[in-house]
Amino acid sequence: MRTLARALLLLGLLGPIAACKPGSPPPASHTASAPQLAELPPDQLEDAAFVQAFEAIERVGLSQGSASEKALRELQLRTAVGSLERLEVLTLRGAYAARAHDDVLVEQILLSLQAWPEGRWASLAQLSYGYVKGEMLVMRGERRLGLQSLSALPAFSSSNAPRRLLWRCHNFMQSTQTDLGNFDGSVAAGHEALKLGDQMGHSWRRAFTLANLAYGYVQSQYLEQALQTIEEAHAEALKDPDPLLMYTVSNVRAIVFSERREMDRAEQVSVQTQEFARQTGSEKLLALALSNHSDLLLKRGRYAQAQQLAEEALPLALATKDKVAEAVARYNIGLAKIAQKRVLEGRREVLAVIAEDERQEAAGEAAVGWLELGEYLERAGDLGGAVNAYHQHRRWADQALRADTRKAMLETQASYDDERRAKELVLLGRNNSLKAEQLRARDLQIKLWAAVGACVVLSSVLLGLAYQRILKTNAALARSNEALRHQSERDPLTGLANRRFFQAAIKRQAEDGEFSGTLFLIDIDHFKRINDNFGHAAGDSVLVEVAKRLRATLREVDLVVRWGGEEFLILVAAHAPGEAKALAQRLLDQIASQPVLHGRETIRVTASIGFACLPIQPHGLLPSWERAIDLVDTAMYLAKAHGRNRAYGVESIEARDEPQLQQLAAQMESSWQGGQISLQTLQGPVLETAA
Repeated sequence: MRTLARALLLLGLLGPIAACKPGSPPPASHTASAPQLAELPPDQLEDAAFVQAFEAIERVGLSQGSASEKALRELQLRTAVGSLERLEVLTLRGAYAARAHDDVLVEQILLSLQAWPEGRWASLAQLSYGYVKGEMLVMRGERRLGLQSLSALPAFSSSNAPRRLLWRCHNFMQSTQTDLGNFDGSVAAGHEALKLGDQMGHSWRRAFTLANLAYGYVQSQYLEQALQTIEEAHAEALKDPDPLLMYTVSNVRAIVFSERREMDRAEQVSVQTQEFARQTGSEKLLALALSNHSDLLLKRGRYAQAQQLAEEALPLALATKDKVAEAVARYNIGLAKIAQKRVLEGRREVLAVIAEDERQEAAGEAAVGWLELGEYLERAGDLGGAVNAYHQHRRWADQALRADTRKAMLETQASYDDERRAKELVLLGRNNSLKAEQLRARDLQIKLWAAVGACVVLSSVLLGLAYQRILKTNAALARSNEALRHQSERDPLTGLANRRFFQAAIKRQAEDGEFSGTLFLIDIDHFKRINDNFGHAAGDSVLVEVAKRLRATLREVDLVVRWGGEEFLILVAAHAPGEAKALAQRLLDQIASQPVLHGRETIRVTASIGFACLPIQPHGLLPSWERAIDLVDTAMYLAKAHGRNRAYGVESIEARDEPQLQQLAAQMESSWQGGQISLQTLQGPVLETAA
């Protein structure tokens, strides 16, 4: 389901904020490597009246909308040019302006921070600049750049910088690291923020940071730690409650209970979250709370109520110009209508939201949208629409995977380059040692001419030892490079080949001849449900076990690839249609042969399979490998739409070229019924229970 889990970080006290045009970097004279700050913590030197006014504004966050900006603007007029108080006000104004999508104001504030006068707080102005710029980059989708903009933060963490600013920076780092999947960095930043909250003695700061941490634990599927942390956050919030803080903590509590499948508690807390949102007076927060609750009701199968809540959220989202809440509300309305057999209406709503995701090239969101649409259409009996949605899911999931792969490859390459440079330095040092030994030997020859023979022997020994060490270093470097290459072509979870290896293998085969063989695409049924019911660690166990079963069914020469997510691709040497059919049946049977054990859990697993022998009969058409994968992908989704735990194999297609093949495959169900495509259909073993 689409969910607004991160909304608490968008509208609360800190976290990802909106995009605007970034300013140029701060002047070179603003150095963060050695910040020159006051001996006492600056926030202990400030005027008590200022502190009280500032923290009152900070605490209500954006729940008061333009009122917070007005209050900050008035407070700024009471501060001196170049003072610490003005710097803090400008920083918070920049954050709030970005979250309110006020691009003009954000740019003005960045320019003010960039032009901060030299003196006592110049280096601190650089940190504020990096914080505001980082928040802005994150909301633009450039999370890694956003983190880099705060690269100066460690230099200030042990300094006497204002603890309020450091607290906001570390919370920003924590939430952004969570979004990037760097959970170790997320937890480390969160605990730094907790220390600062302790030093300031504010229960509300601790509660907010703990809620932020709990959400990070949810994302990393440490659900026990998430529960413990959010309950601690709840206890802290109750010491000094206000509607916004209680909304923030309750929002995450509902998410934690939902992920733990404690649906009654999740729903109860979600209702409380709505009440807290109403108490804040913020229509935006209420829209978010209603949309989150509609997601929860969809999960529980209460479609009419889900639709009602989403329809209540939609006008609030429109009034506050919240595009994210609007999209989630429309999307949930569409899914609820499909579930209530109003398929045409519902599909139109969902497709409009997905089209916007595609327009913005949000491949991950588009992939999830198509997948959920396919599942809802399948349950509603629209098998043709479901097959098309599943096929679109594959296309956008591939794009998302390619984008992630590009990022991963860049990171891997950077890591490899660092390691290579380090080894080159070691090798250079050893070469220098060799040269030193050579010079030393030559000096001995001049000074000890009488013992020239012994010196020659000694020099030879030294040179030999050094040369042997160089040979060993080169061999170790070669082994390391080979290991890096091997790692880049293997899936780290299952140990199977990955897409990169498959593409290289296909390229080699194309150089030797045309692409041929029997191609199988396998998708684990209801894998999302397995993750939801048993946790992502259980999902990993299922993937590892299915990979073992596939390898046990195939020969050493057959290629098995972790294609992505819960999908596996198999390429075997050319098989007759009868042999391919028999192998598909064995694969179905082997995957479902025994439940997968994960701790005390017993997980039933089945799969859907699409397969085809290449060249394609009756005309011997040999498509490109991309078209071949599209073909078995469509057959696999047809197997899903007809009940799962099945294999559909393409026996023949009345196509003489790729365009004709593509046209018939795109309408496989009707082409099959019309006789242009012949399919083999297989049923997997009947199980007593399903996953």
